[in-house]
Amino acid sequence: MSTPIKAMILAAGRGERMRPLTDHTPKPLLRVGGKALIEYHLEALAAAGVRELVINHAHLGHRIEQALGDGARWGLRIAYSAEGEGRALETGGGIFKVLPLLGPGPFLVLNGDVWCQPNFSRLSLASGRLAHLLLVDNPAHHPRGDFLLENGLARDPGPKQDPERPGRCLTFSGIGLYHPELFADCRPGAFPLAPLLRAAMGQGRVSAEHYRGPWLDVGTPQRLAELERRLTEPMPS
Repeated sequence: MSTPIKAMILAAGRGERMRPLTDHTPKPLLRVGGKALIEYHLEALAAAGVRELVINHAHLGHRIEQALGDGARWGLRIAYSAEGEGRALETGGGIFKVLPLLGPGPFLVLNGDVWCQPNFSRLSLASGRLAHLLLVDNPAHHPRGDFLLENGLARDPGPKQDPERPGRCLTFSGIGLYHPELFADCRPGAFPLAPLLRAAMGQGRVSAEHYRGPWLDVGTPQRLAELERRLTEPMPS
């Protein structure tokens, strides 16, 4: 087992569903509960012992660099991967581009537009595995889920879920540990991550766990407002 010491936050999305909020502010910098959304990740990563972090960006990416700087405020060393306006590399391509910065060992990747409170320090990638995913209960906007969880392994349900196992699929949280070998056959350019994961699942090399703690895909203004209420309203006595 090995614990990641480097991490990446995916922050290159345009945030179309968040418009008009994202017309002038990159989605990771939208404020909720008194701070930028991405700051929750920075605090959690630093608390888990992560010291080196890569953030990719495209839309208004210079504002992310201006806001976060070198990361010293959080005890982090932040490097940036600028993909340019209108040229985002998708999830897989964005990660592949920065592999030299992430090193030869497993690394943690987080979607910049999710809010959660897992203990990152307890995550690990077993020998021989290419990825370890956090899966969550299916939110209302994604009721079919993404992957099956069976005996600690993530499985691709295929285009049609098994009718004898309804409701077994869980949703990928946007948080995962990856080994660089997952990208061994990739080439520079834009490509998604999901096909790589599905191929590795077919080899039994993707582990997973059911994360039952707080989690929210902050993809729309309505969900941003929901999170604001969750973070600011007093807890019931």
